[in-house]
Amino acid sequence: MYAPECIYWVPGTPQAGDPRREIAISFDDRRRMEDRIYRLRTGYAWSQAPKSRTVRMISNVEVFATAESTIRMVRSNFLISEFRVDGTRFLSGWCGHLVARKDERHWEIQVRQVNLIDCDQNLRNPSIVL
Repeated sequence: MYAPECIYWVPGTPQAGDPRREIAISFDDRRRMEDRIYRLRTGYAWSQAPKSRTVRMISNVEVFATAESTIRMVRSNFLISEFRVDGTRFLSGWCGHLVARKDERHWEIQVRQVNLIDCDQNLRNPSIVL
């Protein structure tokens, strides 16, 4: 059950099946996420020129124990408000996280799944879901 590195994915269907066999909006490991973040910070990410202004609200955070004492499942709802020169849009859904205890005081995200309620619609530029 423990994943050796962080996996991040955004399913492309409301059923959120296996990302290795179904369409996903995003399916990244840690290296790929670092590449995306680096590109966004270079100033050459034309999809974010000019840069979006965003606000994120997180609610209904629930933590669930697993069979392994050092692993927890976390679920939360979110609403992202994005302002761009061509208007404002909202993205909403829920996140699932698999977190593992790194040491006595720290937890590390192993898997992050972002489930957009409108994942099967035209999302334009989903880069802000990072």
